[in-house]
Amino acid sequence: AHPEYANQMGMQVTGGSTSVMEHWEPLRRAGATARAMLIQAAASQWGVAPGELSTGAATVRHPDGRALGYGELATAAAVLPVPEDVALKDPSSFRLVGTSVPRLDVPAKATGCAVFGLDAGPDDARVAVVARCPVFGGRVRSFDATRARAVPGVLDVVQIESGVAVVADGYWPAFKGRAALVVEWDEGGAAGLDDAEIARVLERAVADGGGVARDEGDVDGALTEGVPIRAVYTLPYLAHATMEPMNCTALVEDGRCTVWAPTQFQEGPAMFGGGSRQAAAGAAGVDAADTRIVTTYLGGGFGRRAEMDFVREAAELAGRLEGAVKVVWSREDDIRHDYYRPASRHEFAAVLGEDGFPLAWRHDMALQSILGRLLPGWMPGFLKNMTVMPGGVDPTSIEGAHNHPYRVANARVTCASVDLPIPVGFWRSVGHSHTAFVVESFVDELAHAAGRDPYEYRRDLLSEHPRHRAVLDAVAAASEWGSPPPEGRARGIAVAESFGSYVAQVAEVSMDPGLPRVHRVWCAVDCGTVVNPAIVRDQMEGGIVFGLTAALHGRVRIEGGRVVESNFDDYRMLRMDEAPEIHVELVPSGDAPGGVGEPGTPPIAPATANALFALTGERIRDLPLIGGPSILAL
Repeated sequence: AHPEYANQMGMQVTGGSTSVMEHWEPLRRAGATARAMLIQAAASQWGVAPGELSTGAATVRHPDGRALGYGELATAAAVLPVPEDVALKDPSSFRLVGTSVPRLDVPAKATGCAVFGLDAGPDDARVAVVARCPVFGGRVRSFDATRARAVPGVLDVVQIESGVAVVADGYWPAFKGRAALVVEWDEGGAAGLDDAEIARVLERAVADGGGVARDEGDVDGALTEGVPIRAVYTLPYLAHATMEPMNCTALVEDGRCTVWAPTQFQEGPAMFGGGSRQAAAGAAGVDAADTRIVTTYLGGGFGRRAEMDFVREAAELAGRLEGAVKVVWSREDDIRHDYYRPASRHEFAAVLGEDGFPLAWRHDMALQSILGRLLPGWMPGFLKNMTVMPGGVDPTSIEGAHNHPYRVANARVTCASVDLPIPVGFWRSVGHSHTAFVVESFVDELAHAAGRDPYEYRRDLLSEHPRHRAVLDAVAAASEWGSPPPEGRARGIAVAESFGSYVAQVAEVSMDPGLPRVHRVWCAVDCGTVVNPAIVRDQMEGGIVFGLTAALHGRVRIEGGRVVESNFDDYRMLRMDEAPEIHVELVPSGDAPGGVGEPGTPPIAPATANALFALTGERIRDLPLIGGPSILAL
């Protein structure tokens, strides 16, 4: 961890699908600068002008046949002045960019040699399991560790900020020791909260009105020019459910703290509470300058591992105990103590003109603000200074909704931020995870109301957005949209831009037997300049499976201020026999690279729901699609 590795957000963090977007240009310049210095070193050695030389295959060459390898020139080149401005390679001469180069991490992962967080740290690290209050915001009132200490292998029981930690010589005795703990909890004010109350809070917030994120034309007047088409959509809380549960190992010795963590967020500014280094230092009672973060492979992140709770627990214990401590969360801990994708309510109204296209579009939503949690107290003032978001609206709540690309003269989008004790955080594709579902579903409703083909209707409304149209056309061609699907199946379509990339998807579904089944998904993506096509395809496939899992099964229910779900028996993942065939088309463009880690996720839920409407004639407006209607539907 080091400030020099900060990205344009001022943080050393993997998030927002920014890795290639932010490092593409700096790494190109670094390579071009090194190349210029190697050429200068060779030119000096041969006594020729640098312009006479060329490079290729890690070698500097002269037209007369002389050649020196980069390794032979590196020492001399390293002491030369660093040129401030260098010419970048023309894309027409790219040799590796745009080819499917094998990933460097595959051999280690395939052979089991890759070191994940659970594998990392000193061999003699003790294992800690923490008892946390099951009610959000609750605290320890008192505890009796007598029976826990009697469990063979239990070494210590320690109260920490987040609860009571049982420390043992292995995971199983720590787990059994925690089960033997007697803890009296102060459950706080959230103990009476349930799904019905959350639904009422969201409904009232929409009715009361929120901050205006978009206001163009005369929406109220246009809504009187016909009979409005209205729809209400709801989406539930979602857990990240990473395959590797949260864990962290820490050691404090001689005033220095070392942390082995599968973290997405190593270093950050004070305004965001810092990253893992600052969090560990504060919890361990040492200086950040004396704290070292060893980043391991992580078994899934999706935004969850940008949080600091699991890092703080390990560092706090390491600061109070001798030797290294590895904090391990169970699957139940992981699902019941997450930072969830916010639940949300969306109300739409639209009027169509004589041509079938929308004259008016109104979208009012309510949900918890993620930035409001990260920047408590002064978040609204901070956001009001952002020109794209007047009125203090959290931009992560409405991304993809206030700036949807469809042509409409009169449009208003509002967002009300609600105050609820459920901890919320960044979940793969963030606001797009809910706005793409509702926007693309409602556009589909308008297309059917207008008696138009959903693909052609979208295409006509996207006349001013060529990149949207390009992926839409590509996915329609790939899926043979104009041809009938197999008997008993139907297709749905959706398109969304997020994180600088444009993705359209078609889902082919059936009811098999009586439950939705997605058989095939076609995906077209324009992510600008493609660095590694194989990785783009991999990320689209992963994003589709992730989003389809949530669309079909994902929901976190709240009863008595606590999460009902606990493990994969009631918080379902997509199984191998449920996974669809996925066909990915790369749509070329000369634009700068966009992200690919998240943009594959948003379109799959609406594409699937739209296909189910085409199949059954019933419009599904509440997720999940299986086990619904959503617990937030009134």
